[in-house]
Amino acid sequence: MIIVHGTFPVKADLRDEALTLMRQMAVASQTEDGCISYEFYVGLSQPNSLLLFQEWESVEALQNHFETKHMAEFLKELPDVLDGEVSTRRYEVRVPGEVIDEPPVRRTGQAEKIIH
Repeated sequence: MIIVHGTFPVKADLRDEALTLMRQMAVASQTEDGCISYEFYVGLSQPNSLLLFQEWESVEALQNHFETKHMAEFLKELPDVLDGEVSTRRYEVRVPGEVIDEPPVRRTGQAEKIIH
């Protein structure tokens, strides 16, 4: 399973627009093959910081997500509502003894920056 966590700082005066955009993204993403969960949350201590939590069955399902029409539309509109940089982290969760049929990730010494 792949878990992605993200933080989206949004402009206070465009917060409602950001919530609408993210709600649309969540609804569309939840229908994708391999999507286990996809939700945005409002930060309690920072209400203009929206948090993303998503779970995918595989790396392939997540990669397919990046190529959807709704992702392209989301990324087109997202910069208008942001008030800073998006931060995302991706985690792979494996069951002990699980064999993964994916090629190993080649490390170059630099962390790959993933922008959702």
